[in-house]
Amino acid sequence: MAGTTAEVRGGAKCARAFARMHDRLDDMRSVHAEAASVVAERARHNAPKVSGALADSIRVEDAEGGATVVAGDGQVPYAGPIHFGWRERNIEPQPFLIDALADSADDVRAKYDDAVGDVVRKFDRDAP
Repeated sequence: MAGTTAEVRGGAKCARAFARMHDRLDDMRSVHAEAASVVAERARHNAPKVSGALADSIRVEDAEGGATVVAGDGQVPYAGPIHFGWRERNIEPQPFLIDALADSADDVRAKYDDAVGDVVRKFDRDAP
């Protein structure tokens, strides 16, 4: 019985290209921050305004593997009850953060589509 052989040309170069693509996908901090900034800006717009302190407390923070939009701080401890509500105190939920994410979904998706597309285009140039 005759055996079959195969020769792979460019296998090592292809493996290096995949490794670089993986590294680029792992290093998307700036994209995470940009996407979170879009949501944070919308949340500032959506936040209920009495003094403006709640809207001013909305910020982007680095998180492992991404970025997070945060509202409230030591000076604005009521962000959670405003957002989620507090039935015992007759505070109705005003989910300004969730609404901001929903309102920004297309813009956030576009940022990630562009970033991943750039990585794939670079892979196409690097791969054999």
